[in-house]
Amino acid sequence: MSIEYQERVIDRHFATFICCQAIGEVSDLFRLVVSLASSAIGKGSSCLNLVDIEGESYVVEKREFIMPRFEVLRELVMSSSVVGLPGGQLRPLVLDGSGRLYLYRYWHYEQELARIVLQKAGAISANIDEALLLDGLARLFPGSGDDEPDRQKEAAVAAMHRQFSVISGAPGTGKTSTVVRILALLLEQDRGRRQRIAMAAPTGKAAARLKKSINDIKNSLDCSCEVKAAIPDDVVTIHRLLGTLSGSARFRHSAKNPLPFDTVIVDEASMVALPMMSALVAALRPDARLVLLGDRDQLSSVEPGSVLGDLCRAGAENLTSPLSGSLVMLEKNYRFQAGSGIAEISRAVNAGLEGEALELLKSSEGGIFWQKLPVREELQSTLAKKVVEGYRGYLEATSPLEALEQFDCFRLLCALREGTYGVGGLNHTVENILAREGLISLKNSFYRGRPLMITVNNHAMRLFNGDTGILFPDSEHGGELRAFFPAPDGGVRSIAPERLPLHETAYAITIHKSQGSEFGRVLMMLPPVDGELMTRELLYTGITRAKESVEIWANEEVFSAAVRKKTKRSSGFDF
Repeated sequence: MSIEYQERVIDRHFATFICCQAIGEVSDLFRLVVSLASSAIGKGSSCLNLVDIEGESYVVEKREFIMPRFEVLRELVMSSSVVGLPGGQLRPLVLDGSGRLYLYRYWHYEQELARIVLQKAGAISANIDEALLLDGLARLFPGSGDDEPDRQKEAAVAAMHRQFSVISGAPGTGKTSTVVRILALLLEQDRGRRQRIAMAAPTGKAAARLKKSINDIKNSLDCSCEVKAAIPDDVVTIHRLLGTLSGSARFRHSAKNPLPFDTVIVDEASMVALPMMSALVAALRPDARLVLLGDRDQLSSVEPGSVLGDLCRAGAENLTSPLSGSLVMLEKNYRFQAGSGIAEISRAVNAGLEGEALELLKSSEGGIFWQKLPVREELQSTLAKKVVEGYRGYLEATSPLEALEQFDCFRLLCALREGTYGVGGLNHTVENILAREGLISLKNSFYRGRPLMITVNNHAMRLFNGDTGILFPDSEHGGELRAFFPAPDGGVRSIAPERLPLHETAYAITIHKSQGSEFGRVLMMLPPVDGELMTRELLYTGITRAKESVEIWANEEVFSAAVRKKTKRSSGFDF
């Protein structure tokens, strides 16, 4: 079957530019391969695997190209003057020994990341007082008759002894609780010197959540008051940690100017793209410890790479790799009881069990509910009751802090940005519903209760992509309408709406944007037809945002197709 290749403008221009640099005649087939390599980056892969396109038929502007056998295709690519080999002359493209074609910088990102990670995974942290560590482990990880405290203790031991470790698990498995105890263990090992610890997350929202969790947990630890007081609670974005340089894609900290920390901890690591993770590990001191926290089964980063998934896969499958002793999977869920609806359906979706997942969904038991997707004409009337019930609480709040807290009790999640069932269409529908109910007024685009999501980083204003705020009257400014956002100290801070960076209404957000968030109840709406974005990782991520209940509005065939489909991102990591 022929593939109708929708060539993006950037892919076409990139292929044209590369081919213009080549010496000698360039075939149309080679030009298409270069365009496909660029397209692979846009789809989240770090390379184009020539094996994957062998024998495929592509139609480009009504012209059909049939890809030859892998050996012929590899010879075609290798013969070009713009393609180099690993370790050879610097060329715009790199073809490795397995037939993976890279844009040079993505090959470089992978090589540097793999080199540093393997070096750290094989390095043992020096100066650990084993007797003190054993005492701390006994106090901070008391057994309770099952295996999971031992699994958390195992994660702590790996983080203490190794310069690189990964702690992965679904939401509610205790990743944050474990890392706070690791912080206490590190501080107990001070030996008269202060541990320099940095904590970071990919987004401002994820950083704020980690900060709050640390403050909630640390006072309950069985350790000295001095250690509790010394546990750091300042969490920054990775961009801020590395030091963004205005007008440049580079950072202040790099291999030439390393970060001044003994330990760096990164939360929500599944969201960190290959270029950012490569920049982060390159900026670590040679003896610094790196701990990654995240859920390997969540959606990968929007940008190229699935670094956390690749690391976890290598650690679990390759027992000869240094990573095998650096990876710990947390499995017991403390948020959901065994057999709860959310736990069971997320397990079935993650395993690709479409029949079981659909049966669980349609059973409407244990906090999960299903409804057939209403047709476009009936969407607003069908959705009205859910929207009013879900958002009335925050819209009737009497303070900005209460409004922000109540807003997280319910959220609409969708797979797409555009269309009736996407972010744009649903936000418009919700506004109409709430206006008819008299809960909001649409006379002005800035109205009381309007939820906002920032879409670009603004370091000067300390607002970052994904940060969510609410427009609310400010008693300290004469009751004028201002945008309120959660503050690092647990309070709120306000900004005049006119000063806000680019933003959008946020009654409904994409599942991608919901990563790193938790909501009491979730209503997830899938599009009426299947598409490339509909995967089990998308469903799993949306379902696991909910703490109490999740309701999915979908057509059966779309839901089942998504459960069957697993995200595939090509990379050449050799851990």
